[in-house]
Amino acid sequence: MSEVSSNSHSTELTSQYIAQVTGDLDRNAKEQDRVGAEIEALQQQLRALQHDHIVLVNMRDALGGPNSAPGAEAAAAPSVPHQASAEPKQSKGKKAAATSAKKTAPKKPAAKASSVKASSVNASTAAAKPTLVELIRGHLEKQNEPRSAAEITTALTQAHPDRSVKTTVVRTTLEGLVAKSHAHRTKQGSSVFYTTAVTSEPSPAEPQQEAVSD
Repeated sequence: MSEVSSNSHSTELTSQYIAQVTGDLDRNAKEQDRVGAEIEALQQQLRALQHDHIVLVNMRDALGGPNSAPGAEAAAAPSVPHQASAEPKQSKGKKAAATSAKKTAPKKPAAKASSVKASSVNASTAAAKPTLVELIRGHLEKQNEPRSAAEITTALTQAHPDRSVKTTVVRTTLEGLVAKSHAHRTKQGSSVFYTTAVTSEPSPAEPQQEAVSD
């Protein structure tokens, strides 16, 4: 009888261990799914930030930023006067070489002029296209109620389907406007809403009224 009871006890313990291990496996699988989903979301945000970084760098270069091409052209410009100053020192027997050098010399300024024109065209097209900050401020000024970053992103995406507008970039831009007192931020529960910072304009009209009364 003792052997039968010991066997049943060991069988019960084994079944308990199996149930516990099975539960641990299920929890482990669910945790893997959750962590994998978070990693995928973070990777998408990283790709969006990298794309926005490339767009911003291109816009800075087109607008003549600190790393733009005109600076390199200005550094290379003194090479042309050296060639011009070296021409008078040539002997009369080398007139053919001097004339050939004069013919080839104007080609370099022409190439630089074309590159400057191309950069100016790119800068004008980039300047003609409104920035994300201008779009967000213009949208907030048209709204009568606070809007969240997701709502603003949806509205800008519908209004400008040719632009890639990300919620993370919009939220960062809105926080920058709040830091510069160009927008107000309100929190309702766990949601954050933004409104434009409307400046009151009655103050400049008051001196005019006083002047009229005087």
